[in-house]
Amino acid sequence: MNTPNRNQGVYGNVPQPIRPDGAGGIDTGPRDVMRDMENPNMLVPPITDSGLLPNLKFSFSDTSMKLNFGGWSREVTARELPIATTLAGVNMSLTPGGVRELHWHQQAEWSYMIVGSARITSIDQEGRNFIADVGPGDLWYFPPGLPHSIQGLEHCEFLLVFDDGNFSDLNTISISDWFSRTPKDVLSANFGVPMSAFNNIPKEQVYIYQDKVPGPIESQKVQSPYGTIPLSFKHRLLAQPPIKTPGGSVRIVDSTNFPISKNIAAALVEIEPGGMRELHWHPNNDEWQYYLTGQGRMTVFAGDGNARTFDYRAGDVGYVPFALGHYIQNTGTQSLWFLEMFKSDRFEDVSLNQWMALTPRDLVNTNLNVGPEVLNALRKEKWPVVKYPGFSYYPK
Repeated sequence: MNTPNRNQGVYGNVPQPIRPDGAGGIDTGPRDVMRDMENPNMLVPPITDSGLLPNLKFSFSDTSMKLNFGGWSREVTARELPIATTLAGVNMSLTPGGVRELHWHQQAEWSYMIVGSARITSIDQEGRNFIADVGPGDLWYFPPGLPHSIQGLEHCEFLLVFDDGNFSDLNTISISDWFSRTPKDVLSANFGVPMSAFNNIPKEQVYIYQDKVPGPIESQKVQSPYGTIPLSFKHRLLAQPPIKTPGGSVRIVDSTNFPISKNIAAALVEIEPGGMRELHWHPNNDEWQYYLTGQGRMTVFAGDGNARTFDYRAGDVGYVPFALGHYIQNTGTQSLWFLEMFKSDRFEDVSLNQWMALTPRDLVNTNLNVGPEVLNALRKEKWPVVKYPGFSYYPK
């Protein structure tokens, strides 16, 4: 739903960069009207925006697709979003039977299954193996350097997140690429078979390829003499009970409840219509966001009078540098779902409301010149997502 910003003027049914007080003026073009309608808070920024914060938004729709028989991929890295130095993301889809080939990375891989199901495989450095099926709302995590694969059991789409903003999924270490770059006499000596056994190996990296759908997981299990991995590479995030608050819900996943995930912590956030992710900041690292459904806006405050507002919708990536204050507000008519991720083993945030509530009242009062109406409303408990009666982003 494209709803105009309450502050922006309309001229001939086209949104214009005009505030109700008359600031701004008509933009006769050339212009991308559809893009302006998707970004009302950039066309007419809130009057509280100020300064020169860098771009904190990039859409997967603005990236280049890599198409293969068996699936596709696209990525948002520091190349597309230069501020995003801590994490990079890959949006990938596999067909039924499609395979993201056997490979590994120098970076940790954290993933969220958006739709469909897939089978993942891996081993650790002790030779203990892992085979599991993952479905919607499930996570997987592969530590740096451990080999793995992904195969679609049906059409599936998922988000991959890596703990390096400059990471590219096209620069991974793949088994097909290594075979093609190894002399056949070396392959022969390594595996103890004639060189002719390698006459049909791929000539370059396969990356994604089409295969048949594998059979039931029981038929695919491989028994390792060293057993299975002690810490599961899979976590069922949607099966985890949410933290329910007025305005939505939050599911937090980090090394405390997904022990293998040492490098990436995350939260799956739902903001209902009329709700918002409260004013807060994160004291441990930058925040990398991926928007799953709905639409919203975020203002990031950097201190010294600097603040900038961005509009987000499904498929967008957002970014918040370390310790900068921000909120996310649902600006649509359906629930806004998004992931917030951190290069850290723990999820941490600081609530502005809770901080004020746990500070002496007189100090808060003299600092902000607020009276009992505000002071009595402060909450000592943290509500990550808030909603108040009659609150709505758009006027009725």
